[in-house]
Amino acid sequence: MTELSPVLKQATPVTVDHGSGCYLYGTDGRRYLDFTAGIGVTSTGHCHPHVVAAAQAQVASLIHGQYTTVMHRPMLELIERLGAVLPEGLDTLFFANSGSEAIEAALRLARQATGRPNVIVFHGGFHGRTVAAATMTTSGTRFSAGFSPLMSGVHVAPFPTAYRYGWTEEEATAFALRELDYLFATITSPAETAAFVVEPMLGEGGYIPGNTGFFRGLRERADRHGILLIVDEIQTGFGRTGKFFGHQHFGFRPDIITIAKGLASGFPLSGIAASRELMAQAWPGSQGGTYGGNAVACAAAVATLEVIESEGLVDNAAARGARLLSGLRDSATKPIGDVRGLGLLAGAEFTTATGEPDSATAAAAQRLAVEKGLLLLTCGAHMNVVRMIPPLIVTDTQIDDALAIWSAVLAEL
Repeated sequence: MTELSPVLKQATPVTVDHGSGCYLYGTDGRRYLDFTAGIGVTSTGHCHPHVVAAAQAQVASLIHGQYTTVMHRPMLELIERLGAVLPEGLDTLFFANSGSEAIEAALRLARQATGRPNVIVFHGGFHGRTVAAATMTTSGTRFSAGFSPLMSGVHVAPFPTAYRYGWTEEEATAFALRELDYLFATITSPAETAAFVVEPMLGEGGYIPGNTGFFRGLRERADRHGILLIVDEIQTGFGRTGKFFGHQHFGFRPDIITIAKGLASGFPLSGIAASRELMAQAWPGSQGGTYGGNAVACAAAVATLEVIESEGLVDNAAARGARLLSGLRDSATKPIGDVRGLGLLAGAEFTTATGEPDSATAAAAQRLAVEKGLLLLTCGAHMNVVRMIPPLIVTDTQIDDALAIWSAVLAEL
């Protein structure tokens, strides 16, 4: 009998019949409060009526119009819509399907534009599973092990993970920037470094926000050495952190951003944004793809952006996220060493009495939450961080329901 690969381990035992808003309904008849949102994808909730209507209408009009062959209205509308929310100066777009493709497109652009071979990533970052993206991923060996040799030219610098180091944020930031300068002196000359690639907040690496000092330090070094600053907004974009893009919390300017996940409410769509001057330095033929900028996905993305604006979802993410983080901190018991996040990206890190990662208890908490009707995921190098990623439409009542379940889970561990 044909089946899925046995390597694809399911995070929950739920088989979904349908979804609506913040809820998934299983074939077992149970209702589940979904605080995974398809790993941060269904930002407008499951099957938002406006997104559904836009996709249904587009399916009846044009499903696929390959965008280096013909142009179509949904893409043109999406480009215009994105122009109103993209960071200043990032006025040119290239569309693809997945986050990994966006990362590889950004890397290719950076190398071609600078003529330099190397790239610096930051410890704990996740950028995808294709060869280049997996090489740049350091959130866990599971993403890159077993298919070496990986891509050359990737070097890793520290991210200011204060909790892991046992330092203050200021100490961790000073260390990270000092080690970056040491990397320049010992491993990759600035003159051979094309780009920094960094998440505003580590995702798979454990839901660890960066900070203003760190990112301003990166920007200063990028400007001094002619290095491009690529910000991976795939998980942190489109209101998820309580600002439209995650880097906006920290007051610095990226040269390229990568986008995906929350852009199209579940339809496959990703891209990169850069200035026209920079994008024009890509070599002819280096950008393309059969399915990138699919007409139905673009129509869903336009509708998604309309919902984010009309329903005030960025502000909702900020307010509901503050409530969620406050509740998680109030309920944190001994197995939880740290609670952190930005907006509706919240993580609780489980540790032992001696401060070691406690993967087993984190896994038990995630499973118990599912049994009680709350869908959660884990992350981190040791998979000892339980993360909460509700849709941006989440209400105070739903936040409180989730926190009540979470408190019951912690009481039973």
